[in-house]
Amino acid sequence: MNLDLTGKRALVCGASQGIGAAIAHQLACMGCTVIALARSEDKLANVLKSLPGKGHYSISLDIGDQELLEKSVAGELADGPIHILINNSGGPKPGPISQAEPEAFMAGFRNHILAASLLVRLLLPGMKEAGYGRIINIISTSVKVPIPHLGVSNTVRGAMANWAKTLSIEVAPFGITVNNVLPGFTDTPRLTALIEANAAKQGKPAEDVAEAWKQSVPAKRFAEPRETAAATAFLASPAAAYINGVNLPVDGGRTGCL
Repeated sequence: MNLDLTGKRALVCGASQGIGAAIAHQLACMGCTVIALARSEDKLANVLKSLPGKGHYSISLDIGDQELLEKSVAGELADGPIHILINNSGGPKPGPISQAEPEAFMAGFRNHILAASLLVRLLLPGMKEAGYGRIINIISTSVKVPIPHLGVSNTVRGAMANWAKTLSIEVAPFGITVNNVLPGFTDTPRLTALIEANAAKQGKPAEDVAEAWKQSVPAKRFAEPRETAAATAFLASPAAAYINGVNLPVDGGRTGCL
C-alpha cells in the first residue's frame, strides 16, 4: 500500500493545536512538506519544531481575512504546487440556532466555506498540472446527525459537506479527490470548552459531563487527535486515489446512522 508523500506539499489549516497539529505531524512522518497555517505564531513555532523532516514552514493569520489569506498562500505557490489541502477551522460558538445572531452565521461561512473556496481556487491549477490533489475537510459528525446546542455549527458544517461533494464531482477527472473527515468527541481544546460550557449550563462538574459524554460513545472513550490524523493522512495518500466524495466518521461508533 503506497502511503508515501515524499515530494508532496501540504497546506494544513488550523495546525497550531489539536487535530490540525496531529495531521501536520502525520503528513510529515509520511514524507510530506508541511505548510502550517493558524493564528498563533508561537503555537505554530512549537508545532514546526516537533515535525520530522525538513523544509516545513508556517503562515500566521486569521483565516477569515480573505485578502491576507490570498496574498500569503499565493506567495507560497511560487515555490511550486501544493498537492494537499486540509481545510480545518475552529467551530462556531455553541448555542441554540433560534438565538443565533446573523453575524455568527456570517463568521462561520467566512471561516469555512469562503476560506475553503478561496484556497481551492488558488491551489487547483497546481494540482491539475501535477495530476495529484487531495482536498480534505475536517468537519463534524453533525453532517449526519445534528448535535444539540450547536445550531450555527450544524448549519455551517452541513453546507461545507455539500460544498465538498459538489467539488468532488468537478475535480475527479484530474486525479483530485475531495473527502470529509467527521471527528466525534476528540480530546482537544475545543471539546474541553464545550464540556465546560455544558457543565456550567447544567450546574454540574465538568468531570461528570465528560464521563457522560464518554458513555454515549460505544468505544467508551474520547478519540486522540492522532487517530483522526491517521484517517486524514490515509485519504491524502496515493493509496486513497479512488475514494472520493465521502464522509468518513472517526467517532468510535457514536453517530446514530450509517
